[in-house]
Amino acid sequence: MRVVDLSRPVTAGMPVFPGDPPVETRPAATVAADGFRVTALHLGTHTGTHVDAPAHLFEGGAAVDELDPAALVGPARVVDATGRAPGAVIGWDEVAEQLADLAAGEVVLVRTGWDACFGTDRYLAPPVLDPGLARRLVAAGVRVLGTDTLSPDPVPDAAGPGALPVHEVVLGAGGVIVENLAGLAAVDRPGALFVALPLPLTGLDASPVRAVALWPGTA
Repeated sequence: MRVVDLSRPVTAGMPVFPGDPPVETRPAATVAADGFRVTALHLGTHTGTHVDAPAHLFEGGAAVDELDPAALVGPARVVDATGRAPGAVIGWDEVAEQLADLAAGEVVLVRTGWDACFGTDRYLAPPVLDPGLARRLVAAGVRVLGTDTLSPDPVPDAAGPGALPVHEVVLGAGGVIVENLAGLAAVDRPGALFVALPLPLTGLDASPVRAVALWPGTA
């Protein structure tokens, strides 16, 4: 089985969404002093590659521990949206041909190529999705939308709330959004299966994930 990691490493000081808690680590026990190692970890639920649950936006929406793990596993459909300018809006008409035979239950992964900008100021101004595209995906039975950007919605210039229309559409329909994916070019092949399993964080809005794609064979 070929397995490709699509996740961002989680490390202290890594870039996070503006205003989110920074990633911090500190020793809680060491081999030298205690005979074993334990590390205290401080981070936000939206750190690195992560899944947003409906509770991210909606009171009473499903929390991340209430998500069916099976819903986070599905056939991968990569949409090539590379070559867009910062802040460009990707609409249905631009990608409709790639989604002509889209089936319910497929995982739609939007590849912008912006993962190459991770850790730079450019990463804060990615191409975004048009809410109309999100509505078409939900109507087609898509419940998992992934992107190799910080968000499918515009990133605010400063910490604080911003407009989240794509989140509202997908999470409002009971779906989930996977953000900060990396290396989606490797998944653009028939038969690839996408897996992104969150931690069962009781009552919380999101969780970091180890996202992978896999398919039979070694090539």
